[in-house]
Amino acid sequence: MKLRCLTSLIATIVMASTAGAAEIYEKDGNTLSMFGTIVGGHYFSKDCVKDGDNSFVRYGFSGKTYVNDSIIGFGVWEHEIALRGVERTNMSNSNRILLGYAGIHFGNFGSIDYGRNYGVLYDVGAWTDVVPGFGGDISISDNFLSGRSSNVVTYRNKNLFGYVNGLDVALQYQGKNNVNHYTGRTVKTANGEGYGVSASYSLDNGLSIAVAYNNSKRLASQISLDSNNRYSDNIEAYNLGVKYDRKGMYVAATYGETFNMTPFGNFSDVLNPDSVCGFANKAKNVELVAQYQFGFGLRPSISYVHSKSSDMDNSGYGEFLKRSITFGTGFVFNKNVCTTIDYRLNLLSRSDFSRAANISTDNVIALGIAYVF
Repeated sequence: MKLRCLTSLIATIVMASTAGAAEIYEKDGNTLSMFGTIVGGHYFSKDCVKDGDNSFVRYGFSGKTYVNDSIIGFGVWEHEIALRGVERTNMSNSNRILLGYAGIHFGNFGSIDYGRNYGVLYDVGAWTDVVPGFGGDISISDNFLSGRSSNVVTYRNKNLFGYVNGLDVALQYQGKNNVNHYTGRTVKTANGEGYGVSASYSLDNGLSIAVAYNNSKRLASQISLDSNNRYSDNIEAYNLGVKYDRKGMYVAATYGETFNMTPFGNFSDVLNPDSVCGFANKAKNVELVAQYQFGFGLRPSISYVHSKSSDMDNSGYGEFLKRSITFGTGFVFNKNVCTTIDYRLNLLSRSDFSRAANISTDNVIALGIAYVF
């Protein structure tokens, strides 16, 4: 799935300020708040897919209703509209629902919700999804429980029922999402039934560790992309993460492995004999990021990412699917406005595999400005 640059501008502002949702309604224990961001962004690259305007508006609503002192009902809805199209455009992906879920919070017993939410693998992946102009290269939406996912039931418990401060756990179940032309779900974004778990522990000194696991069924259409009859009915994935966040310093590292899960290639061109696509039998993923927030608003950043297949069909054995270093900086003017500039140095070289799998090997410069309302 093609990733959105500049969306992590929002994360940059959130970490550097107390900006949050604005309450627009409150009565009899019911509250409704609105949040949103307008991003003006632009790519500069020889890669035509990643070159040009990448501006968008992202907004949403969150609501709470207080049933009693320990039971709270809640809901979240988030939407995004791309701004690069012409008026009355029907351009694909110009208008999309990011999140939409509702649930109940039971005090120290935790919360449960259902809808479109973040998969539990992102509980770890979010720690490196903070680069000003890029980020989240491994956490792919609608890729089982890697990023934003549909048809999920999520249970979360913070501080382990109130007994262990800093220890958070989550359990998640995802129902089957078949290939469906009307919803836009393809072989790449479909999934069978599955489950996931995550746990994280945060210390008072700013150090945190986390682990997450996902196991899901695959669809027959996904299994059919495997060759040499070396297929499995299931996908598996795990993520490990560590971060330090204290006194302006932010350092995070994640490592994960996926089995029959990480997509590659052009899925819209599966009938072309010169192209390859599918899911890597095994992939090893690494993300590293370091940032420092200066008191006057400057936030320099450096990050590294790679995703390497270690056992893949379609002549892709040992190939890097992604590998890059990103240098960047953001400047936070106040809780509502920030700007960024980033340079992504692509460490991949042009090869027969990169051409067949439509993997970019070009460098990218990203400029952006964001206004949070």
